[in-house]
Amino acid sequence: MGRNDLTALLHPILWLLVSSVTNGAEGDIHCLQSIRASLHDPNSYLNVWKFGDHPDGYICKFPGVECWHPNENKVLSLRLSGMGLQGSFPSGIENCTSLTGLDLSNNNLSGPIPLDISRKIKFVTMLDLSYNSFSGEIPVGLANCSYLNVLDLQHNQLSGGIPQALGQLIRLNSLNVADNLLTGVVPPFANPSVTLNLENNPGLCSRGSSGPCKGKENTNVGVIIGPAAGGLLLTAIVVAAILFLRVRRAKSPKRRTDDGNRWAKSFKGTKNIQVFMFEKSISKMKLSDLMGATNDFSDETIIVSSGTGTVYRATLPDGSRLAVKRLRDSQHSEKQFQSEMATLGSMRHNNLVPLLGFCIAKRERLVVYKHMANGTLYNRLHDDDPEGQGMEWPHRLRIGIGAARGLAWLHHNCNPRVLHRNISSKCILLDEDYEPKISDFGLARLMNPVDTHLSTFVNAGFGELGYIAPEYVRTLRATPKGDVFSFGVVLIELVTSERPTHVASAPGGFNGTLVEWISHLSCNSLLQDAIDKSLVGKGCDEELFQFLKIACSCVLPDPKERPTMFEVFQFLRVIGERYHFTAEDDLGLLQGSDANYPDELIVAQ
Repeated sequence: MGRNDLTALLHPILWLLVSSVTNGAEGDIHCLQSIRASLHDPNSYLNVWKFGDHPDGYICKFPGVECWHPNENKVLSLRLSGMGLQGSFPSGIENCTSLTGLDLSNNNLSGPIPLDISRKIKFVTMLDLSYNSFSGEIPVGLANCSYLNVLDLQHNQLSGGIPQALGQLIRLNSLNVADNLLTGVVPPFANPSVTLNLENNPGLCSRGSSGPCKGKENTNVGVIIGPAAGGLLLTAIVVAAILFLRVRRAKSPKRRTDDGNRWAKSFKGTKNIQVFMFEKSISKMKLSDLMGATNDFSDETIIVSSGTGTVYRATLPDGSRLAVKRLRDSQHSEKQFQSEMATLGSMRHNNLVPLLGFCIAKRERLVVYKHMANGTLYNRLHDDDPEGQGMEWPHRLRIGIGAARGLAWLHHNCNPRVLHRNISSKCILLDEDYEPKISDFGLARLMNPVDTHLSTFVNAGFGELGYIAPEYVRTLRATPKGDVFSFGVVLIELVTSERPTHVASAPGGFNGTLVEWISHLSCNSLLQDAIDKSLVGKGCDEELFQFLKIACSCVLPDPKERPTMFEVFQFLRVIGERYHFTAEDDLGLLQGSDANYPDELIVAQ
């Protein structure tokens, strides 16, 4: 692809991004006001959308609203699924000019889909209107939504044919029009890997069909990504995300919920579903047991939310605890999901959070882990935690060594070897003895790799903002050296106590990331100034500096110059020798590791 082609692709996305920074936010506020006014809300879900004179970003805390930045009123996506909303398609949505995702599924909306829908949601990449009562024809104008990647119109009352022009959407990866009244010939699609669900449309015919229409070309509802289409979209969004970080200083968003626990209330009639547990020592459990232990997955039981999903604290009747993760937007079939869980459930290491089981309930995927008493490393370091801020250097060094040991095992000793792709201080958990345990390993493969939710996209495919290796913008390929980069950011956090996207101790006017700040100090021979002042002058200054230099080697721009995770573990282990940190699996890791693995390391199949 030539430079002109790439420019043509990126220009609308970058224009959208810049406009979200330079334009006022009144349009987006008016957009939400209009939506609330135009829809009948019998369950009063939208009543909590309170408008008025509030700080910037207040609409970002509304249920169902996701913003480009938590402190700016620019809407990225709307997820209003399952609210029982009534009325027609909300025309006021056109005022949300930065919208890239719209989910109105599982409501009671009716009437036609607007003919000018492409003007209302011109940058949308995912549109889900399934399980409503929309009628009339599928608008030809949808073909002008040139960034559309996922279109779900299942279970409506749509008639007429599938517009031929829809077939020309090169980025369309999934089209679901099942359970409608469609007729005519299914058009050819420019993306040969597009997944179609055409079931229960007896009037639909495959092109060239000589017999009665079966309405089934491909009923696999999983998303199969065409390399070219998916790659172009991923490039655009990653570039947009990184540019946005440079335009606005990113502040760590507050913990978000999954729009309350409305999703859990849809489990009516399925509470007797069995939870599959990998360990026989754990008593049999049902979905109803998990719901009771989490108070129906209430917000009060949330431990942490990230791009891969939300983790809930489950307290069993005997007082013991588990952690239950609701995966976000997993598009795998039940069989594929069970296979992935079987692989991940077999992985056992002292520095990995044990995967205990899983549950499939309707469209939901729940994963059960052992509960870690001391939460995430991120919270201990950054969330005004007196214990975290008071962690002495040997304590931090031990956490760094243990986490490196676990990740090195995934890269080098695990069979099959695994890329994490989501390393951050949020996925390093601490048990009752503050031993670090890596979570979320292998989950990236269970996420929908193309999603309108920016942080979901970044988290699920390439890591948390602030931890993303720079080469991903060019290659869009996950590699071991990408994990090393992300882990290097964690090491820098440990020695500086700074957040990855907001450096509190940097001089005024600095709007870069933690890695950019470290690079600036290193180029000016001021690297030692980055070390947390509370750790200095206690007899370990040389260790602190050596630790920081190892971290810096992990975040070098050229991935070929970064060490392997095996080497990182060895380097850190040498620093920790005088503290006699030991682990039973150290010898096996040192003897069995292949430090010269290729960058084409395969994620667990």
